[in-house]
Parts: sequence; structure tokens; C-alpha cells
Amino acid sequence: MAKALLGHVGGPDPRMVSEMRRLQQRIRDLEAELIRLQATNDALAAQTRDEALNRMQEREPALT
Repeated sequence: MAKALLGHVGGPDPRMVSEMRRLQQRIRDLEAELIRLQATNDALAAQTRDEALNRMQEREPALT
């Protein structure tokens, strides 16, 4: 039990600290990727919407 207490009192495990930093960086990377993909998706959606509006305006009326 003394070893367990000494390990606990001795400070954080360097491997755990390293893993936490790695995971935090991975989260930041994924959040940045999500923002980039959302911006790309928004641009594509706007382009598609504009193209659909242009096609509707170019059509001839069915009945004149």
C-alpha cells in the first residue's frame, strides 16, 4: 500500500500526461477539420442552390 500511496503522492504519471497532451492535440485537429468541412459544405450548398435557381429562371414557361 505504501507504494500505491507513494505513486499517487509522487505526482502525475508522465505517460498519462503525454497521452493527455496527444489527445488534446487530436481534439484540436478534429475541431479544425470539422470547421473546414462545414465551410466547404456551406459553399457547396450555396453553389447548388444558385445553380438550381438559375436553371429555374432559364426554363421556358409551360403555358403562355
